[in-house]
Amino acid sequence: MKLEKEISGGGRFERQPNRFTTRIEAGGEHPPEPGRYQIYASYACPWAHRSLIVRELLGLRDVVGVTIVDPIRDEKGWRIPGGDPVTGVEYLSELYLATDPGYEGRYTVPCVWDVTAGRLVTNDYPQITLTLETAFAPWHAEGAPDLYPEKLREEIDALNEVIFRGLNNGVYRAGFARSQEAYDEAVTEVFATLDLLEERLSTRRHLHGDALTESDVRLYPTLARFDAVYNSHFKCSVRRLADYPVLWAYARELHAIPAFRDTTDFDQIKRHYFVTQTNVNPSGIVPRGPEIDWTAP
Repeated sequence: MKLEKEISGGGRFERQPNRFTTRIEAGGEHPPEPGRYQIYASYACPWAHRSLIVRELLGLRDVVGVTIVDPIRDEKGWRIPGGDPVTGVEYLSELYLATDPGYEGRYTVPCVWDVTAGRLVTNDYPQITLTLETAFAPWHAEGAPDLYPEKLREEIDALNEVIFRGLNNGVYRAGFARSQEAYDEAVTEVFATLDLLEERLSTRRHLHGDALTESDVRLYPTLARFDAVYNSHFKCSVRRLADYPVLWAYARELHAIPAFRDTTDFDQIKRHYFVTQTNVNPSGIVPRGPEIDWTAP
């Protein structure tokens, strides 16, 4: 995995900005319409996992399509096993380059293809879930949760930033650090954020009260990967998720919800990180374990 362009002079990992950020919105160039958009995602990727969870929670399976890429990236990037039935391409990179022939960044998931326009609209992973929650509201299933209620948006956005900086991206900042100082900085923030969330959830069922929100969706994929991958692979080994009684119970409760459980594939998660990220794990050996019971009450 080539990250040279994302490593600062101090050995700190600085994630590349999202290149495609066009909004899908009513009255815009790319309006929300059933059958018009295809999400490209990986069960292994935490950023893509969010989109898969939200699509299931909101009942959008027949409204927005999904193509799942292989968890193992090769030198060409994400491969689509058997070819993409929508566009016919074999590699996700082909869609990026079809939209911008001069694109030189990493080819990331999730991203959204506009089938009608024949171009990539967005790879802005924070916005993709918000778009599903807002622009596609007319097609939400009856009884679907309101994951981004207007009265809580400011609070949700603020907590999401804390979770992103300290945990979602924090584990990557620790794992991809190229200096002791950069690693120490990042791993300290990872566990400070986990401590904060443990305390917050000690007085409420979900991050913003009784109901699920976008913040819970953003937190879960990192928790699901923490003991299986980040604790060892990214050297976030001060404590395990299982050592946080409140967070661990919260994560298991989310996992029991079909939209979370059915989009969580621990085999693909482990193979992706340990095989693909040879900059961290040069041997490509996938370790056994840990033995964790996500179905425990």
